[in-house]
Amino acid sequence: MRAIHPEASRPDRAVTVSTYTPKASEIERAWHVVDAEGLILGRMASEVAAILRGKHKPTFAPHIDTGDHVVIVNADKVVLTGAKATDKNVYDHSGFPGGLKTQAYGTFLAKKPEEAIRRTIRGMLPKNRLGRQQLSKLKVYRGTDHPHEAQQPQPLALDHTRARQA
Repeated sequence: MRAIHPEASRPDRAVTVSTYTPKASEIERAWHVVDAEGLILGRMASEVAAILRGKHKPTFAPHIDTGDHVVIVNADKVVLTGAKATDKNVYDHSGFPGGLKTQAYGTFLAKKPEEAIRRTIRGMLPKNRLGRQQLSKLKVYRGTDHPHEAQQPQPLALDHTRARQA
């Protein structure tokens, strides 16, 4: 049975709930650094995508970019679980007939780990202008060095995404 709001039964009063929209002055952007060494790719990507969107903040609104900046280092040391390195494929299409190129995910991760992480996180963001704006706050680097020390990024602990040692 549906619950009826007490004010809704009165025809002279309409119940309206407005969408919360944070003002530009209310949005505060922090910088986070993630050490991807030994982290599972998909689990790390979903956590980072939520931070890029701003879902961890009380001022989150789905139609506004309220997220933080994320710097990922040691991208070449990220881990795939199971047989994804050989069974999962990456597809690129040139746009021309017969222009589909297929590559094993393990090969793609070994050649371009920054692009593999960026592509994985991009798939977890909105597919519109907002998602592209949120993805621009992601910085991925192969080694431990990054040029964002001036922003004083805080380390982000994602220990629950670490691969288990057998």
